[in-house]
Amino acid sequence: MGKSKTDSIRILGVDSALRSTGLGVIGVRGTRLEVLQHGLVKNPAAWPRSRCLSRLQTAITEILEQSKPESVAIEGVFFCKNVRTAVSLGEVRGVVIAACAAAGKPVYEYPPRRVKQAVVGFGAASKEQVMRMVVRLLDLRAPPPEDVADALAIAICHAHSRKLGAFMDAKEI
Repeated sequence: MGKSKTDSIRILGVDSALRSTGLGVIGVRGTRLEVLQHGLVKNPAAWPRSRCLSRLQTAITEILEQSKPESVAIEGVFFCKNVRTAVSLGEVRGVVIAACAAAGKPVYEYPPRRVKQAVVGFGAASKEQVMRMVVRLLDLRAPPPEDVADALAIAICHAHSRKLGAFMDAKEI
C-alpha cells in the first residue's frame, strides 16, 4: 500500500566534510516541514583520515537506523582549486554514499546553486541568506551550526523537488 498525501516522509540531508559533517532529518507532510533530528559529526584535526572516515560511516549508519528516512540528499560536487581538498571530499562523499547504499536508501545529489535556489529563491544566495531561510522555513528558535543549516537546506531542496513531482536537477547516485 502506498503513502497517502497526509503521510509524513523523512529526508536526511548531509553536508559532507572530513572534519565537520552536518546532518539534518526533516519530516514533510503536505507543505509542512519540520526538523526531526540534526547534529554534527566533528572529527579532531589530529585524527588521521581513516579514523575520521570510520567515525563518519558509523554516524551515518546510526542516523539512518534511528530516523529511518525514505531518501538521502547530498550536495553535488563543486569546483575545488585544491586537489587535496577535492580528494578528501570525494572520500567523505564515498563513505556517505556507501553507508546509505548498504542501508538500502536512495541518495540524490543537488548542485549548490540548486539548493540555494530552492531555499532562498536565488542561486547565488549568501550563506547568511540560506541560514535565515532555513530558520524561517523550519520554524527554528535559533540558528543551528552552519554545517547543520547546510544539511537542512539540502533536505529542504529535496523536499521541494519531490513536491514538484520531478527531481529537477537531482541525480540519484
